[in-house]
Amino acid sequence: MTPQKINLSDKFARISQYWHPGVIGELNGQQVKLAKFKGRFDWHQHEEEDEMFLVIDGKIRIGLSDRTIELEAGEMLIVPRGILHQPEAEEEAHVMLFEPASTLNTGNTKSGRTVKDPGFL
Repeated sequence: MTPQKINLSDKFARISQYWHPGVIGELNGQQVKLAKFKGRFDWHQHEEEDEMFLVIDGKIRIGLSDRTIELEAGEMLIVPRGILHQPEAEEEAHVMLFEPASTLNTGNTKSGRTVKDPGFL
């Protein structure tokens, strides 16, 4: 496989649904995903996987059981496995996620928002 640069703006332009991640790369059993956030997502946790949120554009909040963490463009948060959390964005936000390839976006919660195979952008 030959290394190729990835233009995040072009990849985000391909995303048409909120909360529906798309894969932009894989490394060492991990996937790098992009998603557009708007509104409130499901409360969930990942029993076996840590999850990284990096805000590329906009603002998001990650609700935890005891507090809420606000993130702006250029800020990131790692949610350790087993921690109940709920992402939220008042306005559209562009977010990069880094997590094991086996990670479901809704973790231990199955809903209409569960994406079993995010596919490549």
